[in-house]
Amino acid sequence: MTPQSITRESLPALAKQAGHKFDHGHALVLCGGPGRTGAARMVARAALRAGAGLVTLGVPPAAQLEVAIQVTAVMLHRLKDAADLTTLLEDSRLNALCAGPALGLDSRAAGLVRSVLDSRRPCVLDADALTLMARDPLLSGQLHDRCVLTPHGGEFARLFPDLAADLGDDPHLDDKVSATRAAAARVGAVVLFKGVDTVIADPDGGCAVHSARGDRAAPWLATAGAGDVLSGMIVGLLARGFAPTKAARAASWLHVSCALSFGPGLIAEDLPDLLPAVLRKLAP
Repeated sequence: MTPQSITRESLPALAKQAGHKFDHGHALVLCGGPGRTGAARMVARAALRAGAGLVTLGVPPAAQLEVAIQVTAVMLHRLKDAADLTTLLEDSRLNALCAGPALGLDSRAAGLVRSVLDSRRPCVLDADALTLMARDPLLSGQLHDRCVLTPHGGEFARLFPDLAADLGDDPHLDDKVSATRAAAARVGAVVLFKGVDTVIADPDGGCAVHSARGDRAAPWLATAGAGDVLSGMIVGLLARGFAPTKAARAASWLHVSCALSFGPGLIAEDLPDLLPAVLRKLAP
């Protein structure tokens, strides 16, 4: 099966329709400790810009003040540990979750990721969440078909060392497609393997490629935090009710489109605020 190329024409309808804010979902983004909150804040802002009706940051007590002075439309909820998260998730309106960016690798972080997976809600797992899963096969065993994993090359190699062994630093696209499909089938979740050629595979064998080459080349995306913003776009679309595969494919296209609309000099903080103009061009 030839993987689909992601184009503007292949995207689902992205324009936000009328309704109450809760009609567009409520995303929860888990935040790291003091000095490590920036990644989650970028995730949260991108989720809002992608159309989530509400976004809340789950923040450890020691980082509350640091986060509170940095956010306005994004809400804040104190989360000491996994027990607090389990209690918070009794609110069924929290319908999409993101865990991993600068979350940490300690027992608290592992417990939070476990609670996210136990909830069986649509979720994005990135960065530290992927490293924790690579260290603990029991965590990866909890993955389900509403999860989206977003590894870069190093994270993919930690999670799937056998599949990554033959890829090298600049794998041929056919090999990357095969490896990503095998990974998605193994874990039963959507896998978005980042890179110049981003490959998105689902557990049923569906696959799409977003190539940032030629007139879609955006080398300035190689900047700290750009992947966190991509995770935010995905979780924002999940909150709106997009299926995991559609959310991952659309976010990948939007991410590059935002970078192209800015050009050289881009930093990750710029990306969420570029989304409105990109989305306006897609409106019918």
